[in-house]
Amino acid sequence: MSPTTLSINLTINGRDHALDIEPRVTLLDALRERLHLTGTKKGCDQGQCGACTVHVDGQRVLACLTLAAQVEGRSITTIEGLADEDGTLNAVQAAFLEQDAFQCGYCTPGQIMSAVACIREGHAGSDEEIREYM
Repeated sequence: MSPTTLSINLTINGRDHALDIEPRVTLLDALRERLHLTGTKKGCDQGQCGACTVHVDGQRVLACLTLAAQVEGRSITTIEGLADEDGTLNAVQAAFLEQDAFQCGYCTPGQIMSAVACIREGHAGSDEEIREYM
């Protein structure tokens, strides 16, 4: 017997995507395996490392802990969609480049997405608050 599948529509980086998925498919796996948006990384797969951070309706979300079906009808932004349509980098992306703020690079997309959300959500009031949020 084959698993039950769901037909869902996801809006990712301003584009609509129709997917037939099993109910247990995470947003992370839908992004990487179905839509080939590989900028969002799979690290711990337990919500601890933040490498899978995306924005859902402008809020920071860990894609490894979120079922794809849970975000149907909501606006999802990945690292691939953070820059402007003309390719102009988001200010945080540009700052990471300018300041050479990379380690190995694997978790950089998640760090950038978290930093953008930190600022957008108003958690950048002090160095301590930023450290805690990040």
